[in-house]
Amino acid sequence: MAKESRLEAMRRAILREWRGGDEPARFDASVHLPKEFLAGILRQAGATEGIDEERLRAMWKEVAGDFVSRHATPVSLKGGCLTLHVLQPAIRFQLEQTRGVLLKNIQEAAGAGLVKSIRFMVG
Repeated sequence: MAKESRLEAMRRAILREWRGGDEPARFDASVHLPKEFLAGILRQAGATEGIDEERLRAMWKEVAGDFVSRHATPVSLKGGCLTLHVLQPAIRFQLEQTRGVLLKNIQEAAGAGLVKSIRFMVG
């Protein structure tokens, strides 16, 4: 290591006095990345279902079929209950008749533990 010049020594001494200590060797020594904590925070807050909702919306057309996906859209997934927004009461009646088949298709595509029941909301 090269010997520091008198000017560099004076500069370091002045900065040490002004700052109240030496300059840290590494600024990022105690810095943690958000990705280290994000999954745990989301799980603790109960927000992981939001990620599953997006995945479910992406596969909705394949799972429900063309006709059903045009008339019913997933709104939320909370506590394993999938809420579907249905345009007309007649479509709701038809979907309630085939609720078991629809639930089975969703569970096969998304995993059995994700969706446990289906609820329909007309409007």
